[in-house]
Amino acid sequence: MKAVKLYEPGNLQVEEIDVPEIGAREVLVEVKAVGVCGSDIPRALYKGAYYKGLTLGHEFAGQIAKCGPEVTGWQVGDRVSVAPLIPCNECKYCKQGDYSLCEDYNYYGSRTDGAMAHYIKVTQENLIRLGDSVSYESGAMIDPAANAIHGLWRGNCKAGDTVAVFGLGAIGLFAIQFAKVLGAKQVIAVDIHDEKLELAKELGADIVINSLKGDPASEIAAQTGGADFILDTSGSPIAQNQAVSAAAKQGRIVFLGISNSELTLSKEAMNNVLRYELALFGSWNSFSNPFPGREWSFTAELMAEGKLKAEPLISHRYQLDQAPEVFQKIKNKELVFNKIMFLPN
Repeated sequence: MKAVKLYEPGNLQVEEIDVPEIGAREVLVEVKAVGVCGSDIPRALYKGAYYKGLTLGHEFAGQIAKCGPEVTGWQVGDRVSVAPLIPCNECKYCKQGDYSLCEDYNYYGSRTDGAMAHYIKVTQENLIRLGDSVSYESGAMIDPAANAIHGLWRGNCKAGDTVAVFGLGAIGLFAIQFAKVLGAKQVIAVDIHDEKLELAKELGADIVINSLKGDPASEIAAQTGGADFILDTSGSPIAQNQAVSAAAKQGRIVFLGISNSELTLSKEAMNNVLRYELALFGSWNSFSNPFPGREWSFTAELMAEGKLKAEPLISHRYQLDQAPEVFQKIKNKELVFNKIMFLPN
């Protein structure tokens, strides 16, 4: 089979390798769709992998091609999405059901071979069944969607809230839809790209703000009096500071976007934290009890019911052979993209 292997930062190779041998409690999944996560980009281009020759890819869906002898409840032909975390099940966080905080985890596409390949072997505990109406491409986006709802639940997003979402990658665009499902009174979308703001409107945003053209905190205050709940998916210190500044009294702010930069809050933002009695939450990954979590089951249910749209987020589709070229284009800023999807089979 073919697989996309990462050797050093920027050195991706598409190679012919053996189809993996499965263990007693594992299944072999024929990969139908695998997305590029925002975390895949620095891993592939700048940071490198945990070991040379790692197969990338952790957002994926496919069809079961083979089952190990101890696998129960699954059979060849089942359509599945796969949760990428492999928890230790031994640390205190696993024992209390907080699998996202596992202290000794493994991870498909990061610490062990992932799904940018024709086939991948996975443990049966990581499988999520796809409804007949859910496409493989949508199934491959349960992962970023589950991250979005995990963040909303972390900060207790609730009915009647005015919600602002900063950053309109896949997670942000899913967050807009989830906020509507949870009963938000108004949803505000903030980004620097007009095309992403237009998509946000199509997916349910009531107000869209291009933060390159004005201060979003001032606009949110003028139009709504401040947001009750704010989710930052960008990881940008500029956006994080704006998020704190845009909150209403007793607002909740969730930082979800991975940041590689220091954050210095402005005097005005820090004043808001104190005077408005703001609450700040961190959100990491998407896993809870029973594993892989209610985030995954809730997302799969909403997709099956047609209440959560995934395919409009896909901007590009490629074959595996094109992976090195695609990542080079990303590095050279030659692609304006949202969700990039590889279709191995």
